[in-house]
Amino acid sequence: MSDIFGTSRPRPEPSGVDRRRRVLVPTLVTLAVLLFLGSIFTSVWTDQLWFASVDYSGVFRTILITRVGLFLVMGLVFALFVVGNIHVAWRLRPETVPMRRDDPAFRYRQTLSPILRPVLIVLGLVLTAFAGSVAASHWETFQMWRKSTPFGVNDPHFGRDASFFVFDYPWLRFLTSYSFAAVVISVIAVAFISYVFGGIRLAGRGPRFSRAAQIHLSVLLGLGVLLRAVSYYLDRFGLAIGDSALFDGIGFTDANARIPAKNILIVVAIVCALLLFAAAFIRSWVLPAISLGLLLLTSILIGSIWPFVMQSFQVKPSEPDKEGPYIARNIEATRGAYDIADTKVESYTAKTTLNRSELTQSAESRVSTRLLDPTLIAPAFEQLQQVRGYYTVPDTLDVDRYQYRDGEQPQDIIIAARELNLAGLQESQRNWANDHTVYTHGYGIIAAQGNQRGPQGEPVWVEKDIPPTGELELKQPPRIYFGENSPTYSIVGQPEGRNPIEVDIPRGGESASDDTANATQNTYDGTGGVPVGNIFTKALYAFKFAEPNIVLSSRVNSASKILYDRHPRDRVEKVAPWLTVDGDTYPAVVDGKVVWIVDAYTTSNSYPYSEHRSLREATDDTLTQGQAQAALPRDQVNYMRNSVKAVVDAYDGSVKLYQWDTKDPVLKTWMKVFPGVVEPKSAIKEPLLEHLRYPVDMFKVQRDVLREYHVTDAQTFYEGGERWKVPEDPAGQQSSLQPPYFLSVATPGEGAPETPQFSLTTVYLPNSRQNLASFMAVNSEATSEAYGTMRILQLPSETQVPGPSQIANQFSSDRGVTQALLQFRQSDAEVQNGNLLTLPVGGGLLYVQPVYIRRSAAEGTYPVLQFVAASFGEDVGFGQTLDEALRVALGLEPGSVPEEGGESGGGGGGGEAAKTPSEFLADASDSYNEAQDALKEGDLATYQRKINEMNDSIENAQKALEE
Repeated sequence: MSDIFGTSRPRPEPSGVDRRRRVLVPTLVTLAVLLFLGSIFTSVWTDQLWFASVDYSGVFRTILITRVGLFLVMGLVFALFVVGNIHVAWRLRPETVPMRRDDPAFRYRQTLSPILRPVLIVLGLVLTAFAGSVAASHWETFQMWRKSTPFGVNDPHFGRDASFFVFDYPWLRFLTSYSFAAVVISVIAVAFISYVFGGIRLAGRGPRFSRAAQIHLSVLLGLGVLLRAVSYYLDRFGLAIGDSALFDGIGFTDANARIPAKNILIVVAIVCALLLFAAAFIRSWVLPAISLGLLLLTSILIGSIWPFVMQSFQVKPSEPDKEGPYIARNIEATRGAYDIADTKVESYTAKTTLNRSELTQSAESRVSTRLLDPTLIAPAFEQLQQVRGYYTVPDTLDVDRYQYRDGEQPQDIIIAARELNLAGLQESQRNWANDHTVYTHGYGIIAAQGNQRGPQGEPVWVEKDIPPTGELELKQPPRIYFGENSPTYSIVGQPEGRNPIEVDIPRGGESASDDTANATQNTYDGTGGVPVGNIFTKALYAFKFAEPNIVLSSRVNSASKILYDRHPRDRVEKVAPWLTVDGDTYPAVVDGKVVWIVDAYTTSNSYPYSEHRSLREATDDTLTQGQAQAALPRDQVNYMRNSVKAVVDAYDGSVKLYQWDTKDPVLKTWMKVFPGVVEPKSAIKEPLLEHLRYPVDMFKVQRDVLREYHVTDAQTFYEGGERWKVPEDPAGQQSSLQPPYFLSVATPGEGAPETPQFSLTTVYLPNSRQNLASFMAVNSEATSEAYGTMRILQLPSETQVPGPSQIANQFSSDRGVTQALLQFRQSDAEVQNGNLLTLPVGGGLLYVQPVYIRRSAAEGTYPVLQFVAASFGEDVGFGQTLDEALRVALGLEPGSVPEEGGESGGGGGGGEAAKTPSEFLADASDSYNEAQDALKEGDLATYQRKINEMNDSIENAQKALEE
């Protein structure tokens, strides 16, 4: 540039701001890249250290090698295919191209030509990263295909083993989609490059192709159509695992229209691909265009219209007959896939009366009813056994069974681990050192009898206090370093000779500000945790947890270990990511040690003909909605097995996986992928076996499936009149389902044991009513040969046994119950109804509900088991024990009902008709006063009897007035 005199002006120097900007942008980009790479390195390296600490390095290596291998191989193949096609299109460009500056292609060419090589390199890297990441995310699908195990069950239409659908089909479908995506991107990229460099010119009546561009695009389009033929081939098998409004799997229209249509489309697609390949020798695009049009028209006419016409005019008018055989296949496959094929459905006529001897025999020998409600009793455990504010128990406790003495029957107990709760510390105590180096673990187990109450309604302890005392025979200090409420991470360990700093056993005063002074100290000496003695590892974990104190603090020393990922579910999911973990983890005392028992499942969504279920929806109930139990993922599955029992040591965090379902092909496949990771079932020792139980979430899914699939007749299934539903929880939130309950109960039926068995139970209602349809229980004693045996007691349709909601209303509206609870409600106490249990007793169905009282005005209060409500038939009983409540409900208490065959007692009688209304009212007043006296003395049986007499006297007074 020159001035007005023609003298050239000096070029202005860039300003300081511009220079700084030009330096700052690359610096920020570099830092971002380094931060990203550093986070990846930190994640991978710390994972490697963690897996080594739990002795599962083989799992980490297998997963890492598989993912990296798929990333590199599949990503590079994808990128090289696309970039290679772009390079070929550029090499085959016309040597001379018209130079029209108004042509957009000219401007693109001018811009792209100088930078084409770096653009291709960047594009290749981006495609490798993107496609490689997609492929790496399918590492499980790849490994299952590579190590597949036969099921030994052939699908009824294609005759292929179910393993083809579960293991092979998903991987083949992924490869087809992956390849088709590469072809589509290549077609677009080649068309663009050909346009920019003159291979395709847009002029006149339409685009004009160079010979090289035509051949190149014809071949790519032919490959795409061939892949579409492969997709049509796989679509046929996809119908076997597809879903429809009526049932999942192949139906009449699928078998007679859609599958034949797919076969025709395969042939048409192959012919179209050959015609596209022929375009490499024929200059015209007429044949390829005709072929693509033919494929499109055929897919519409044969692939869509033909099945629609058949479904509408041939199947719908006779749907039960046409679909009957296919419904039968769906029923058989679904029951097999969810392991409910052997469920026993038995007719059960529930009677509503028992005499005294029947009551005694049934109540004492056939049921051991758990009265403590695990969802309500947690505050009592915490207030009576918390010891310090920094200890806690879960909001919902667990149910297990223990045999305290040889020769005795195992007893149901409510159990919880006393875990650490940092939120219980005072604010002045909360700092990094205390949170992560001082308060590191919980201590001990709290357990109470499930079917007993103390004199004041408190739990009857089986295990209590610190140090622990009780019946569970803990053989070592039960420190809980790994649990459901453990801190995010703790740093433990001290060099030999240095004083311990971890708070261990609380002693002395109750001052929260003096917790460390009033406690013994301990140093963790377990094998768990990752050593962080060197500066490199410290720096990695400081970066991982964004905490510089891990590097700076003197409490992180040469002997230190870091404990993290401490929840038992998280640990199992991490060492076995191919498993779905149950939401209900529970503690147990095994060989004197505290361990966590975790049930785990193998699942699939590709089992032929089986009905799909959402894990989240099938397991949703009051407990998951209230977050008392972890919710399962929203995965859609149609095959499920409780294949693995996992055990996590509460002290050292070690994880053991045991094979449970020895026939499951999915587990066998994963055992091939990760040899030695899952120990054989024979390795489970008897002390552990005694505490294994039927998994809750598995039972919920099976319960959800059996709502419909308890029916095995195709015609009845189609009609839908026998479908059931799970009742809503009377004590839960609106629309939340009642959870299943663990009980020791003897289920009637042929071959059923006479002694109570630890079971998981539930009930069903008819779809449109609230009365009971059936009772279901599964044997949950792992030591029993009958473990896993499901029994459904189905009530006759003409029997009107009330359902849970009706019984809850009956309890709440009963005059005897309301009178007994009136004094508590008037004193501002809170009445809490416990879990409403349903039990088969004496040829009938018994409802039992514990009633808790909690004072709402004072701090530190907890629910007290005050009463028990029971119903057998139409009458309600209320007492301080189940026996009292039963006898009142059945009218077997002295004075309420005479002996069998006698006259009516209580308020009735032959001579009472001659009384005047005022005399009846006087009797009612006397009965009321006597009832209140009995209530004050805690004699609920007499109280109930007198209330009944009062009601009878009032009714007699009304009758006398009418006369």
